[in-house]
Amino acid sequence: MGNDELAGVTVAVTAERRAADFITVLERHGATVIHTPAIHVLPLSADDDLRGATEAIVAQPPELFVVSTAMGFRGWLEAADEWGLRDELVRTLDGSRVITRGPKAKGAVRGVGLREEWSPETESFEEVLAHLTSEGVAGTRIAVQHHGTITEWEPLTDLAAGLADLGAQVREFSVYRWTRPADQAPMRELVDAIVHRRVDAVTFTSAPAVASLLSTAKDVGRIPQLLEALSGPVAAFCVGSVTASPLEALGVPTLQPARARLGSLAKYVIEVLPVRRVS
Repeated sequence: MGNDELAGVTVAVTAERRAADFITVLERHGATVIHTPAIHVLPLSADDDLRGATEAIVAQPPELFVVSTAMGFRGWLEAADEWGLRDELVRTLDGSRVITRGPKAKGAVRGVGLREEWSPETESFEEVLAHLTSEGVAGTRIAVQHHGTITEWEPLTDLAAGLADLGAQVREFSVYRWTRPADQAPMRELVDAIVHRRVDAVTFTSAPAVASLLSTAKDVGRIPQLLEALSGPVAAFCVGSVTASPLEALGVPTLQPARARLGSLAKYVIEVLPVRRVS
């Protein structure tokens, strides 16, 4: 296989974190890359809401704690360390039952000496809810860590809502927050490029990036055109099912690698996109 599989292909990359390496791989295989970061992640230590949630958890420990993401969990502990709360937080979680959403979250929990009670093989919120439904959680105090800011486009509160429906006392909080770019011009240009099929594919590495694009499209009244383009000529490549969830909820088909890793996504784009263009 040569290194020109993506010659003549234009790929839009929406990632902020680790975008350089990802772009380099695509360009090495001949792609033209448009880099438009869709989100900006805020420093955790400056998040007063998160600090307040952390202090509340230490003061009144949950009986059950659900860890949604490895990155969020590690970042939370780093922020707690800056606040002088890390040791107290780890001791608190050590005294609670811990459930992790998938292998990466499990690895993060074990990395600080904690042990999960249960974890699904996949990164599925549905599996976590099914497990807790079968167990019964009525009256149980549960804290649910989300991976980022909750928006109208991200169906990430389904787990918390489902647990509340089962009678649990649920507290949910976001471990890191993101904002849409202050300068919306590049995002509006990206929406325009997708709508007019000037890109062959868009890559997403987080659900917030999808939500940000959808929000920009809504601002300019182009949601229907955007969804139509992403459902046909413009491929929507997502790193995993959580990232894809806002698009899937709107009926947009997505393309995902077998493993939810950035390197796997790059390889998948290189393998799939040329075939998709020809077919």
